[in-house]
Amino acid sequence: MDELTKNKAEYLIIFINEFAQRYKLSSVQAYHYLSRFKALTFLIDQYNVAHTQGFESMVSDMAAYCRRHGGAIA
Repeated sequence: MDELTKNKAEYLIIFINEFAQRYKLSSVQAYHYLSRFKALTFLIDQYNVAHTQGFESMVSDMAAYCRRHGGAIA
């Protein structure tokens, strides 16, 4: 596995856990929610910018992104 792929994977794991903690979900529930509403794809595609932002703001931004794509977590 190359270094960029490893960094993306680590970032996503931490992000999913932060999202789960903020919205009182299990990590599995958070993963399914973020996947269903395309936030994980967005984070992977925009990794170069996303990983430079704080997790607190990114969690809020991705919750809003999910809402725009049909999600209900507020």
